[in-house]
Amino acid sequence: MRQLYASAVVAGIAVGIPHSAFAQVEIEWWHAHSGRLGELVQEQADTFNASQDKYKVTAVHKGNYSDTLNAGIAAFRAGEQPEILQVFEVGTATMMAARGATKPVYQLMAETGADFDPDAYIGSVKGYYTTSDGQMLSLPFNSSTPVLWVNRDALAAAGVDPNTDLSTWQKVGEVLDTVKASGSTCPMTTAWQSWIHLENLSAYHNVPFATKDNGFAGADTELALNGPVQVQHIQTLGDWAKDGKFIYAGRRNEGGANFRAGECALFTESSAGYAGIKAEAQFEFEVRPLPYWEGVAGAPQNTIIGGASLWVMEGHSAEEYEAVAAFLNFLSSSDIQAKWHQDTGYLPITAAAGAQTRAEGFYDANPGTDIAVIQMTANEPTANSKGLRLGSFDQIRGIIDEELEAVWSGDKTAQAALDSAVERGNALLRRFEQATR
Repeated sequence: MRQLYASAVVAGIAVGIPHSAFAQVEIEWWHAHSGRLGELVQEQADTFNASQDKYKVTAVHKGNYSDTLNAGIAAFRAGEQPEILQVFEVGTATMMAARGATKPVYQLMAETGADFDPDAYIGSVKGYYTTSDGQMLSLPFNSSTPVLWVNRDALAAAGVDPNTDLSTWQKVGEVLDTVKASGSTCPMTTAWQSWIHLENLSAYHNVPFATKDNGFAGADTELALNGPVQVQHIQTLGDWAKDGKFIYAGRRNEGGANFRAGECALFTESSAGYAGIKAEAQFEFEVRPLPYWEGVAGAPQNTIIGGASLWVMEGHSAEEYEAVAAFLNFLSSSDIQAKWHQDTGYLPITAAAGAQTRAEGFYDANPGTDIAVIQMTANEPTANSKGLRLGSFDQIRGIIDEELEAVWSGDKTAQAALDSAVERGNALLRRFEQATR
């Protein structure tokens, strides 16, 4: 979307200077952030625009993640696509299958001659968005991982030492017994149930969520989320729901309002919940690592990311791609990444930004804010913990949500629900596989 500012053109004519001397290349960035996160995204665009006068980025909010992906697809079909499209992690396989719609980041950087070091990015973050041989397809942007949020005041009120060990689900269960017995109406709640309690559960315990390296090794993958570890965990949560120790509030982040209001003692949520919790909580809170099941070999391994990456769309000029490359490098710079990490709770996408944050004393001043980084980088990712690359994954999550809700309501056992999720999800995977051949 290369445009000439009218004032610059007029000025150029007046003094006899060629119009191109005042040309500013303008690109659009479609994103899914609203509220405080939307303000911070706009701040990034404004900071880039103020840092130089050759390029201008316009950030455009297009709704939630699903809305933004659908808007990008529709725009490409109409020949009106933005230069940069933010796509949530479960849309990665869809974007890869959209032949001719995207320009891989590694190819963009090579064609524009931009400085680009793929090794600068945290392995467990970039791995979600790379080819099998490590070539970066899209740029990691807002990456988070689940952690355990603790209302220390609520634990103390229930007679539990706020410093009690919550490292394993066995220990969490013991604490929930005490909290429930004290009269609490919300001992524990969660956000994003599939992402935390099945997708990350599987990675954290180094068991497959799907075959074929969780889809990275081929589209002919099948779901494997109904194994013993997953069934044990979901059945335990179902039993806790029946006893009033686990409160289900909704499929997305509805439980966040309950936790921020001080109603719940424990909350499994994204590390990116930091900004909202810090702004609203009127109680003493802290961040703990996501619990794991003691006795499972290899646990804890590493959790996987949620969030989104930035895809470069095809169909633009060389000048526009130079602007895109400059902007992506700007977003990857240590100062910008460190600020984004500190403001939001999202992971820094580069090791340098994490090191800068530590050197600036942010982790010392805000204990626990480094847990997400530690949790993601403590171990080298395995085939089971690199991430997920499944077609129609947004729809598959909807199926999983339905089946989990049947467990929480007591209508199904965990085994029956997860078996059904596998059968229904595999049908979608086969249709996706056929469509991409």
